[in-house]
Amino acid sequence: MNGPTGDMIVSSFTGGAFQQNSYLLRCRETGHAVVVDPGAAIPALIAEVDRAGATVDAIVLTHAHLDHVEGLPQAKEVWDVPILLHPDDKPLYEQVPTQAEWFGMSVGEMPPIEGDLREGVPVTFGRCVLEVRHTPGHAPGHIILVGDGEAITADTVFAGSIGRTDLPGGNATVLLRSIREKILSLPDETVLHTGHGPSTTVGHERVTNPFLVSSFGGSLA
Repeated sequence: MNGPTGDMIVSSFTGGAFQQNSYLLRCRETGHAVVVDPGAAIPALIAEVDRAGATVDAIVLTHAHLDHVEGLPQAKEVWDVPILLHPDDKPLYEQVPTQAEWFGMSVGEMPPIEGDLREGVPVTFGRCVLEVRHTPGHAPGHIILVGDGEAITADTVFAGSIGRTDLPGGNATVLLRSIREKILSLPDETVLHTGHGPSTTVGHERVTNPFLVSSFGGSLA
């Protein structure tokens, strides 16, 4: 999916055994950009940056599960820019090689994290400003990015589902609270760009997502 909206252009790239979505977020006016969750589809994302003539300012990790970072070594070779992660997910990041072993995979040497993502401290590129919201539950340091009528929600909520909570650091009660407070509080028309599968909207998930309707009755209650 490629969709320009307002001042920000969102492009997604899907690949790998986990069919994970990586994102390129570009400022329409300036061409500056951030890469979010460089997974197995990083070669296609790199090609799009070159095609668009974009300038990548940072690599943002919504969390540190293997499928969202497996393309990071290649990304760092191409763009020598800061890698940003919430501090609560740094222990998970340090375990990426172990995560790979669980699935019979291997990863390249993981580059160091060079900056912290924290709620209330925005991510900026060009004239675009994205709010950082801490959304633990799927992973302790999971964050989402919100701005311009869009949200990169990664593995918090999907079209018709929610993120896993059976992995180390997961907590179903915490995840549902994060979704209620940090996602369902957004306007219904907000587009949610997920870590797997198609994009959706807050309004659609509020009234159709079986996990949310059963928990909240289709409301914020």
